[in-house]
Amino acid sequence: MALLPLLVVLVQSLIQYPQPAGDGLDEATHQRMKERQELLDHEMARLLQELEEQDKGWGAMLFGALQQQWPFWVLAGVLLLLGLWFSCRRRSGEASNNDVREGEDSVDGQEGESGSGGMEDREKTGYAGNEQGILLVDRIEWPVEDLERGCSVTAELMESLTRVFVDSVSNSSYPVPQEAIGVGSAFEGWSPRDWDGVYRVLVPLNPPPGHAFYLELNSAGQVAARTFNVCVELVCTCEKEQLAEKPLCFLHHSRKELRRKQKRSLLETLCTGSYLDVAKTSHWFCQLVRSSWLQVPQWHSWHLVFQPCSRSCQLQLSKGSESLTVEMLFGVRRGDSDIFVVSQPTKATMMASTAWAETYAVAEAKFFQHIARQLPCESLHLKCLQLFTCILRDTGFSSSAWKTVVMHVLTTVPLSRWHRRAFARRLWDIMAYLDRCLQLTHLRHFVLGNERLPAEISLPPAMRGVVPPNLFEHLARDPAAHREARQAYGRLRFRLGVLLSSH
Repeated sequence: MALLPLLVVLVQSLIQYPQPAGDGLDEATHQRMKERQELLDHEMARLLQELEEQDKGWGAMLFGALQQQWPFWVLAGVLLLLGLWFSCRRRSGEASNNDVREGEDSVDGQEGESGSGGMEDREKTGYAGNEQGILLVDRIEWPVEDLERGCSVTAELMESLTRVFVDSVSNSSYPVPQEAIGVGSAFEGWSPRDWDGVYRVLVPLNPPPGHAFYLELNSAGQVAARTFNVCVELVCTCEKEQLAEKPLCFLHHSRKELRRKQKRSLLETLCTGSYLDVAKTSHWFCQLVRSSWLQVPQWHSWHLVFQPCSRSCQLQLSKGSESLTVEMLFGVRRGDSDIFVVSQPTKATMMASTAWAETYAVAEAKFFQHIARQLPCESLHLKCLQLFTCILRDTGFSSSAWKTVVMHVLTTVPLSRWHRRAFARRLWDIMAYLDRCLQLTHLRHFVLGNERLPAEISLPPAMRGVVPPNLFEHLARDPAAHREARQAYGRLRFRLGVLLSSH
């Protein structure tokens, strides 16, 4: 089996191996060719080492011969595969053209599904005997059992805490915590290579009686990565007093009476001016968790340690050899949509204590749940993400960018074609989509302005009509960064080709 990836490298070496740079080539071109040569040399050395370890006799002989007569063996490898290569190229030419057109249509916002029946037939026939995808999909390191365990423990803990929270704040003027929502890759069912092992939940906060929340945009001119202030206003509750509920009205009862009954408004406790303060809210929320811990069933079996954080509440849970880190973010919902403003910033940036970052994490989590219910192989898209994040090292592509690309492909390639035998083809679909985005230096935000979002994902009306932000805008502004991204794409494509050919 080790000969197959070796011959793939030999063929790619002949086709793409950099030739000596002549006087007509500029320095940048020469550098790129040199980098390509070093990459191929590295991959050849690695594959030869694997071959030598698997078959010491034949591998050692081939290793020595290749070291001494590299050009001869390149030519020999090509001659062996030339006939097969031309026949496969003729059969796959039409399918490749369809893939390119499909990727172009998806980037341009078109449906890209014309002729889907023909494509589906080709997958059932031309790819029915291709075991590469099946072998690879079954060998991916898959942390799903650990993730399911961690998500289950976190969900049970938050359910118990929420019940206690409601009782604790029922007669107070503090925000009312709602049912927690699992967000992030763990609750979506995958883990990127750089995952920090933290299970994150978002706890929506509702205003207490006699108060209302209003969101004020404080980063005008931006569309993505916006921040808001949560404005707190007092509202009259005198009408409820007439219904025998008799709550004190912060607008119409005297300050003396309010002080006598030890009633302070939210403006006096967790606000800076008229805005809800993130740091004050975080401190209050952590105190609420501390006071609630002994009232939940989990305290008998889990040891709890608080991790200091100014914009969230982090818990370290341990039981024997098992440990779990949970981060509770708190946020305010935008109307009745799936968009929130949240305490934790999306990037490691300094933010004012009254600034709350807009997040699309809940909408994305609902999208993954929607997809999982419809795919023939419900975890195939997650395994695509898992594979790519494992080979992203030294490419500069972030896990979040890959997640965006995969989500777009899920809305352009019919869900009926996401089955195990088509795993390799779906990987190349994702690569084709990224390639097109790099050519255009344009990757559309997935949630904002996306007309293909499932109807069950609720957005504020104004958000559906916006122009989707370009997540590759920095590449459009910086030609050097764009060149590096194109080179990184080439390395990633090479790695994927070697990986598929070795299974």
